[in-house]
Amino acid sequence: MKNLLVTGGAGFIGVNFIRYLLEESDYEGRVINVDKLTYAGNPESLSDIEANYTDRYVFVKADIVDKNTISTIFDKYEIDGICHFASESHVDRSITSPDEFIRTNILGTYNLLEIARERGGRIRLFHHISTDEVFGSLEKEEYFTENTSYNPSSPYSASKASSDHLVRSYNKTYDLPVTISNCSNNYGPFQFPEKLIPLMLLNAIEDKALPVYGDGLNIRDWLYVRDHCIAIWAIMKIGRIGETYNIGGRNEMENIKVVEMICDYLDVILGKRTNRESRRSLISFVADRAGHDRRYAINSNKITSQLGWMPVESFETGLLKTIKWYLANEQWIKSVRSGEYLNWIKQHYS
Repeated sequence: MKNLLVTGGAGFIGVNFIRYLLEESDYEGRVINVDKLTYAGNPESLSDIEANYTDRYVFVKADIVDKNTISTIFDKYEIDGICHFASESHVDRSITSPDEFIRTNILGTYNLLEIARERGGRIRLFHHISTDEVFGSLEKEEYFTENTSYNPSSPYSASKASSDHLVRSYNKTYDLPVTISNCSNNYGPFQFPEKLIPLMLLNAIEDKALPVYGDGLNIRDWLYVRDHCIAIWAIMKIGRIGETYNIGGRNEMENIKVVEMICDYLDVILGKRTNRESRRSLISFVADRAGHDRRYAINSNKITSQLGWMPVESFETGLLKTIKWYLANEQWIKSVRSGEYLNWIKQHYS
């Protein structure tokens, strides 16, 4: 792949993937980053990449739902590979406003597939990034495998399930070369502070309440974002066409335990609160989210046995790296939380 289209590359995982691809991997081609720049898309996170890789990195502000514009991009940059991150991804937002999730996650994916199909043999690979949430909730001792039936609980997971089925159908019907990955909960640098770990981390730093849904015993499998990026690139290089690969961090953790660990790390790094109390005292339990799945856990034996991938970070090491990154990047946090980055976008991509 000489010209790789990365959709949603200004979002959390996309930013980390582009950084990994250009700074660490063996990829030698060009990256064309297409992002609509919604509230969670921040191209400023890649401003140094844009400056340092002028011949290998291009950013284009565009919406994947706009088929004509995306078609032009495919032809202008001679796209021969796609890594599709672009999606609306926040479960709470999908519950209150599902429209945009249906539009972007289903119609946007359909547009990309159609454009790729229309270009025939030029497309070497269409890799689709999905989530373990398409499988629904698990009982104890069970694990999601690549053969687990889909059972989505939210408009977000339902829209991702639909896009997964579309991608598979284009492989079976039109012989489009596709791969799919379903990952567990990502965390790490550059994550927009609406998700659990950055939200709790920043609230705890600022001595604000730490609201935990329900009883806090919902379990997620946590995957450090760089480990995820390495897995994606392994699939894109040596994965089998038409196959799906589950990517898990092998780090199951109750939500309340995650929040308590954040508090404990900050108590050590920054010292306890002014009244000498642990930051755990900021934890409060709030009404549970509608349709809140109880447990997710991924069996990632397939990608390990077939492609040789294993997560490098334990939850403890990954969380500590994440905390240190946020503590060291106050300006990025300020820009994102205040909306100042929107002015940067207007100046550069008006």
